[in-house]
Order: sequence, then C-alpha cells, then structure tokens
Amino acid sequence: MRMKVNGVELYVETVGNPADPPVLLVGVTTLSWPDELCAALSGRYVVRYDLRDAGQSTFVDPDAPGYDLRDLVTDASELLVALDLGRTHVVGIGVGGFIAQLVALDHPDQVASLTLVSTRPVAPGPVDADLPDHAPEMMAQLFGRPEPDWTDRESVVDHMTGLARLTSGSRGFDERDVRAAAGSVFDRAERTAKAQRASQMGSMFAAIDGRPRWRERLGGITAPTLVVHGDEDPFFPLGNGAALAAEIPGATLLTLPGIGRGLPRVTWPAVVDALLRHTS
Repeated sequence: MRMKVNGVELYVETVGNPADPPVLLVGVTTLSWPDELCAALSGRYVVRYDLRDAGQSTFVDPDAPGYDLRDLVTDASELLVALDLGRTHVVGIGVGGFIAQLVALDHPDQVASLTLVSTRPVAPGPVDADLPDHAPEMMAQLFGRPEPDWTDRESVVDHMTGLARLTSGSRGFDERDVRAAAGSVFDRAERTAKAQRASQMGSMFAAIDGRPRWRERLGGITAPTLVVHGDEDPFFPLGNGAALAAEIPGATLLTLPGIGRGLPRVTWPAVVDALLRHTS
C-alpha cells in the first residue's frame, strides 16, 4: 500500500497481526528485509517501507535530492503516526541505521526499543578519527569495477552479486539469495539507471545533507538498544558498531562471526532469537 506522509507517498508493507507489538524495519527498500526473515519474527507486527527515491515510493531525483536526512527521519516518524502504531520497536540496517538512531533521539516517545544493524554513528562522508573507515582494499575493488547497465536486469544482478562477494565476509555470501534479492529489487523499481542505482545501493545517501552531527547525542538515547554487527564488515567495520554500543547507555553488542554487511541467511537463527527477545 502507499501512504502519504510528510508530503510524499511511501510504499509500505506489513506482516503479521496488528494487535501484536509493532516493529518498524528501516532499510533502503522493503527488500532490505527478506520475506522469510520478516515471517520469522512471529508474534510481531512487522512494518517495512521504501524510502523516497527508492522502490515504489515517491521518486524525483536521488542524485540531487530535495530533502535531507532529517526529512527521512520525519518520514519514519509520521509513518508510525499514520499507522497508529504507538511506541514501536525500531530496527535500522546500514544507512537505515542513521534514520533509526535519529528517530530514537528526536522522537523518543515513539520508540519502544532500538536495534542497529551494520551501521555507524556518523553520517555519510569522512569518519571520525577513532572510527574505522571503509576498507581500502574493498573500496579499490568496488570502484575499479565497471558500472553495470542499470537498465538491464542481468547486468544489475551480476553487479550486485559481485558487490556481495566483496562485502559479505567469509561466511555470509549466498549467491542464490543475493541474485534473487537483486532481481526482486530490479523488478519493483523504475527501469531507469537512477532509480535502479538508488534502490539497489541507496545512492541518495551520497548526496543528502546529514548535518547536524548526532554522535555526541547518543548518550541521550533512552530506548533499550541492541547493536548487531559482523566482525568482517569491510564497509562499516566492526569498530563502528562497537562505538555505538559503547556510547548508547546500556546497549548490547551482538557480534556475528565471519559476517560482513547485512544479515545473510546464515545469521537468521541468532538474529531472530535476539530480536524476539529484544522486542518482547
């Protein structure tokens, strides 16, 4: 379904019984959270959505967005109101973790708990001196690869599969899952280069304004917080998750051995168990 919030239309999907505790999953698109993973969160009312300029939400121009990071935070906050969810368990992955942190900071009354997956405490751009940046060898390989034809499904799926090989860690790469996910994202988004790049890679985050900083405010997060991070993540290395867990009062760090970015299928038993306990 499409819902109008904050002057835009967001594509939203729900899984489960609305009477159960609500969980908002924040990624780039709904497919940042696989169907089977959502279904495994039994006893929870799971809500996931496409960010603006991604998937099937309002699309204008992700390369020159007329909004900033705080607008994306307001989108999430207003979506919780529009769905009448009340206090909600908020889970953010990757760049969605920026949004999740700021919802917890700026709208604390809406957040029952916070979970941060494969993310960091600073916006896109240069990192703080004490935080590990993107692994140089990974970045060299990533930017040394030719761009795919973003309008061609096979080219995009091949490209995203190659990217996953670079970032999944020694235990996390599942080619079948990666190819299926990339194909599903392609099929749901507009068949233009900009729409595909944004939906597959969250490219709008390279252009949006993430200011002001929020790391210095992390001590003000009052929601119970779980940080989940792979110990082989080359994009946002583990030190970023460790910093979040250290600076958010009472936060717990769940480290995933042999895992890079995200939540590949091999992590689901441990992560689902942790999420169900955290959102009870």
